[in-house]
Amino acid sequence: MPDHRRDAELARGLADEAGRLLLDVREQGLTGRELAADGDARSHEHLLGRLQQERPGDAVLSEEGEDDAARLSSERVWIVDPLDGTREFAEAGRTDWAVHVALWQRDELVAGAVALPARGVTFGTDVPARRPTGLPAPIRLAVSRSRPPAFVGALAERIGAELVPMGSAGVKATAVLDDAADAYVHAGGQYEWDSAAPVAVCRSSGLWTSRLDGSALRYNRRDPLLPDLLVCRPEIAELLLTELRAYLPEVD
Repeated sequence: MPDHRRDAELARGLADEAGRLLLDVREQGLTGRELAADGDARSHEHLLGRLQQERPGDAVLSEEGEDDAARLSSERVWIVDPLDGTREFAEAGRTDWAVHVALWQRDELVAGAVALPARGVTFGTDVPARRPTGLPAPIRLAVSRSRPPAFVGALAERIGAELVPMGSAGVKATAVLDDAADAYVHAGGQYEWDSAAPVAVCRSSGLWTSRLDGSALRYNRRDPLLPDLLVCRPEIAELLLTELRAYLPEVD
C-alpha cells in the first residue's frame, strides 16, 4: 500500500501557502473582477511552480491552466483549484472562498487539502477532521448562494430540511465536517477541480461522497466536467439518495 503521508502534508502546505498569498492580494487595493482575476492567476502560478519544484514528475490539472492531455497517461495527477469561490473572494468581508489541492493516483484520490484562508482553517487528509455523528433534525442542506439546483427547494420541503446558502464548493463540503451543515447537494455544473480536494478531505473523515445517483465520482477523465455532487453524513445518505431519485431527470 503506497504511503501518501508526505503527499498529504504537501497538499496542506501548498493550500496554506496559496491561501496566504490570496490574503495578501486582497489587501493590495484591487476590487471586483480585477481582484478575482489577479487572485486566480497568482495562486495558480504559485501552485504550479511549487508542484514543479516538489513533484516534477507529476501532471497537473488546474482550473486556471491549459489542459494537457498527457495527464491522461500519467500515474499521478494533482487536481487544483487555485481560488474556489471567486465571486466571494472579490466581495469585501466574505470568508466563503477556498484553495483546493488534491492528488489522484491509479483511479483514486489519495491526498488532499482545502484551505479556508479568511477563516484561518485548513482541512486535510494528513490529519482527518472528526466528523459530527447522529441523525440531524432538521437536516441542513448547504447549497450554492448563486446557482442552487432548481429542485433543491422542493427537496428541502419534502424532507423538512433547511437551506444554508454559501459560496465555494470547498466551503460547502467542509461545512458538513464543521457542523455548519449536514449535507451538500449540487447539480448544474462543476468540474473535477471543484470537488476533488473537498471529496478527498471529506471521504478521509468518513463522510459519504458520490454523484447524486449514488454512483462513484471519477477523476482524471478526458472531459473534466463532473456536474453533480452529494456530500453528507453517512447516517442520512440512504434517505437523501432515495429522495433525490425523483429529481435525477432534472440533473444535467
